[in-house]
Amino acid sequence: MSEDVLRTEDLEEARGGDAAAFTRLVEPLRRELHAHCYRMLGSTHDAEDALQDALLRAWRGLERFEGRSSMRTWLYTVATRTCLDTAAARGKRALPMDLGPSSERAVLDGAPATEIAWLGPYPDAGLGHEHAGPDTRYEQREAVELAFVAALQHLPGNQRAALLLFDVLGFSAAEIASTMDTSVPAVNSALQRARAIVADKVPSPSQQQTLRKLEDTRVREIAAGYASALERGDADALVALLTEDVTWSMPPLSQWYRGIEAVTDFAVEVPLGRCPSWRSQIITANGQPAVACYIGESAGAVHQAWSINVLSLRDEQISEITSFLDPELFATFGLPLTKP
Repeated sequence: MSEDVLRTEDLEEARGGDAAAFTRLVEPLRRELHAHCYRMLGSTHDAEDALQDALLRAWRGLERFEGRSSMRTWLYTVATRTCLDTAAARGKRALPMDLGPSSERAVLDGAPATEIAWLGPYPDAGLGHEHAGPDTRYEQREAVELAFVAALQHLPGNQRAALLLFDVLGFSAAEIASTMDTSVPAVNSALQRARAIVADKVPSPSQQQTLRKLEDTRVREIAAGYASALERGDADALVALLTEDVTWSMPPLSQWYRGIEAVTDFAVEVPLGRCPSWRSQIITANGQPAVACYIGESAGAVHQAWSINVLSLRDEQISEITSFLDPELFATFGLPLTKP
């Protein structure tokens, strides 16, 4: 029996109230829908909530799906509208550099800014490198890179949705207009404005282009070098990995550092000077190399989950470190909360 026939049967059974049939329909699309929700909202937690809400809306409104578009298009319509509702209620998410100037010296008494909605990292396992369609501008991993998702947060919801649906997912302007209940000229205008803002905020080349040029072995060596320098407390080895204009930020702390002198001062004073012992695990996040760090009171003590460090590279050096200080993130990456 062909897949089309099976999907038709599942659709009819789902319309009849068969939840298992509905699950079979949506499960192949769940991963890409989750990534879309993350791009829209900048948070894995919000993305999961929005996706669950969208699938519930789709289940309850399945009788309104008339089959004039594909199931994929209809589900993206429901998910996009759900994310727009969420974004309007919660506002945009930020990184420390969105809030104020960098600090020239290490800030030793900074407190978490819990009133800020912070951008979060994304567990990218399962995302491919391919483009969603022949006319899309971004491949799937490019579209979850930290700089790209951060840039999206500067767009109004309608521009954000239009850019993602057209340039990342390959929907037509007419399909997007239907999704957003607007006109094709309005979609094209939103696209033009969104592209200008994103082009201004996202560095070139993309991380995917940089990573392909370096190849996997060298990328892993750089991440391993960062992890090893922390574990050994070796400031010289850490600094040797960094570009002259490197930045280091640590949400939910609002302080951040720019330039080799300020970053070195912070590194020596805080992660290398105040943290007795580190353990680490090399992972990927947002389509980029990353290091999960655990902290312990001594080398022989149990180490607790501390931060997910997403590394941005330029040539063969680290140009940006974003350390997400939130142990709850480890579960979303399938990581344990402790290391022996």
